Amino acid sequence: MSVENVAPVTETREFQTEVKQMLNIVIHSLYTEREIFLRELISNAADALEQFRHQNLLVEKVFDDHLSLEIRINPDQEKNTLTITDTGIGMNRGEMENNLGTIAHSGSRTFWSNLAENQRQDISLIGQFGVGFYASFMVAARVRVQSRSYRPEDHGHEWVSDGIGTYTITPCPGIHRGTRIILELKEDAKEFATEERIKQIIRRYSSFVPFPIKVAEETVNTVQAIWTRNKNEIKEEEYQEFYKYIANAFDQPLAHLHFSADAPMALKALIFLPRENIERLGFGRLDPGVNLYCQRVLIEQHSKSILPEWLRFVKGVIDSEDLPLNISRQALQDSALVAKINRVISKRLLKFFAQLAKDDPTTYEKFWNTFGMFLKEGAISDFNYRKELAELLRFESSKTEPGKLTSLADYVAGMAPGQKDIYYIGGPNREAVETGPYIEAFRKRELEVLYTLDPMDDFALSHIGEFAEHKLLSADRGDLALGDLGKTAEHQEVTKDEEKKAAKGEKTAVSLTPEETSSLLSWLKEVLGAKIKEVKESKRLTTSPAIVVNPDGFLTSSMERVMRASGQNTPDFGGKNLEINLDHVLIGGLNHLRRNDDELARKVAEQIYDNAMIQAGLMTEPRTMVGRNYEILTRLVGGQSPDA
Repeated sequence: MSVENVAPVTETREFQTEVKQMLNIVIHSLYTEREIFLRELISNAADALEQFRHQNLLVEKVFDDHLSLEIRINPDQEKNTLTITDTGIGMNRGEMENNLGTIAHSGSRTFWSNLAENQRQDISLIGQFGVGFYASFMVAARVRVQSRSYRPEDHGHEWVSDGIGTYTITPCPGIHRGTRIILELKEDAKEFATEERIKQIIRRYSSFVPFPIKVAEETVNTVQAIWTRNKNEIKEEEYQEFYKYIANAFDQPLAHLHFSADAPMALKALIFLPRENIERLGFGRLDPGVNLYCQRVLIEQHSKSILPEWLRFVKGVIDSEDLPLNISRQALQDSALVAKINRVISKRLLKFFAQLAKDDPTTYEKFWNTFGMFLKEGAISDFNYRKELAELLRFESSKTEPGKLTSLADYVAGMAPGQKDIYYIGGPNREAVETGPYIEAFRKRELEVLYTLDPMDDFALSHIGEFAEHKLLSADRGDLALGDLGKTAEHQEVTKDEEKKAAKGEKTAVSLTPEETSSLLSWLKEVLGAKIKEVKESKRLTTSPAIVVNPDGFLTSSMERVMRASGQNTPDFGGKNLEINLDHVLIGGLNHLRRNDDELARKVAEQIYDNAMIQAGLMTEPRTMVGRNYEILTRLVGGQSPDA
């Protein structure tokens, strides 16, 4: 004899005091959004269907074996009700009392615990905490639950409660197998009696529930959760269609990564690389593009915790049945485990990017040109992945054709014998860099220089600091010591001969003795004053008369330009150094001019400094310079000012 045949026909019971308190919390405080109630009820219905599917394989006879496994949702605006019906395993009277009359009792968890270990591999249940059903009372003044078990000898019953004090269980003959939940909606919850609102919630949270969800005979969840399938069984067209759905896109993805992992927890992921970067197009900062699911049910849309912020451009889904959820199933609560998941997925993505660069350089170059800004952001902000990100960076260089890119690994492979450091220089474009003074020494020595043409490049390289045990150095550093690196034997002999002459006090090709050089440097320092830290003889210039360099080696000119443009105050490291080319005719002429016309020589010295600042991209106030330039030109053509 079944349990329900000996139970009272009708019974009214009162919730215990602690249950009332918990129920009040569930209704008023547990969930952040009222619409979550439908996600919870659909999840419960999916569990009931999954349990029936399993039991149907084990028993010989079930009640209503002709019914399709599905979920039906019927909103009724006239009656202001919402009905959710499933054809799942159903409940008898005792199960109804345990599952609905006892808060925090999960029927799914109980069913799961009673299965043998080998049986658990074949069943997937969503329910965990036994509180999701009570979310109904957020929107319903009264809830009626009609259910009949799959067992042929059982009968139907109805559970009714207003969620405040009591509940009743009454026989309910003539109903089909499964469970029907009738929500008598509150006055301020009428929106949930409309078809479009219900469809919207289903598409957001429950699109991938593995059983049909029908609203007014229309199946709403028509897209398959293809991330749960073996990737070898999925056609490329299926990936493309899924991407369009999950990313709300019209084009095809650039590439995709589909993988599963067992540690630190079982998870499946399907992540896409889009073709367009709308953040770069000026549409504001992107929301994270990955949605977090547990058993195909949405937990976090645009999850901010499951990937680093610099990976916000990727789209896709991550699903795990082992997620450490809080009781509302709206947030992750084990921060240490979440951090491990974050690292697992991030490393898989970085490995995927590296493999794409190796196997399909053309596609990777498209990816880099579109989303490289995010990888640079990661190199700047995320110490954990700098090594992997450094390998993914791409730049033009002095040895590449315009528009062609090279990597740090390629640079290292082509380094000159004895070269220990990697050199780079920034500028607004390639032409500005190549016509500037900073690469003269490298060109003379045939040393490769990376061109950092994006404002973020210098910041990224300065934070990386080192690649493959080679320091990354900006070519505008004041402490560069290139020496004989990369020089030809002939060039080395010429340099040594000049150094010997200078040591003996003899005049070199610049026609300046060491004493004259020292005097000129001191005079320039006196003229320029606080504008510069030191004036030095340049060991790097060949055709330009002068350059300004950063003595500290940290803040490059490109970084300073970006900071100035963004309104930030640049750090005060004691000013820049001015290096002059003693072989240049302008410097030789200046040395002669200062003896004959000190006033004009001072103006020329200031103009040389301003020109060097312009070449560094750091000139901010041109009016004084322009006025001085006109005075010099006037003197050059032999004219006089009107006031003379």
